[in-house]
Amino acid sequence: METKVTREKALELLKKYNKDAFHLQHAYTVEAVMRWYAKELGYGDEDFWGLCGLLHDVDFENYPEEHCAKAPELLAEIDAEEELIHAVCSHGYGICSDVKPEHEMEKVLFAADELTGLIGAAALMRPSKSCTDMELSSLKKKFKDKKFAAGCSRDIIRTGAEQLGWELDRLLSMTLDAMKATEDIVRSQS
Repeated sequence: METKVTREKALELLKKYNKDAFHLQHAYTVEAVMRWYAKELGYGDEDFWGLCGLLHDVDFENYPEEHCAKAPELLAEIDAEEELIHAVCSHGYGICSDVKPEHEMEKVLFAADELTGLIGAAALMRPSKSCTDMELSSLKKKFKDKKFAAGCSRDIIRTGAEQLGWELDRLLSMTLDAMKATEDIVRSQS
């Protein structure tokens, strides 16, 4: 989809409402992962997918109790298209939003958002502090350990895989590959 929202405008909006380095890094990570998925899945709509990832939590830091509900108002500041607003709101489906993910991009965003947090936490536990040397088997062990990164909902990740019609291993493997491929890009922005 062609979008009139530039990355510069999106980044300006994100930084207007998000100051915490962790939240900004998460936004950059999800943006990079979404761009990777757009290319990998053959959509070729990397800019739009990336913007949805970058802005998915635009309202979270300042309006945690209104997460996903406040987003349309904030996104209106940059004249975001309805498709972008729908995608951002749908990533909280069943948690803080009743906007259902419909397009494959929205389903990827729903699934990968939570999973990037789990992979990021697992990477920090490694001597390298990187996911580039992480094996899928190691990630699966962390996924099964409910005490590890307890704030990352395994149910949301499983639901995301189901919405996509994917086996959980495919989602874990692809998102890990996406984070490995984009780690340097994310670090250069943080």
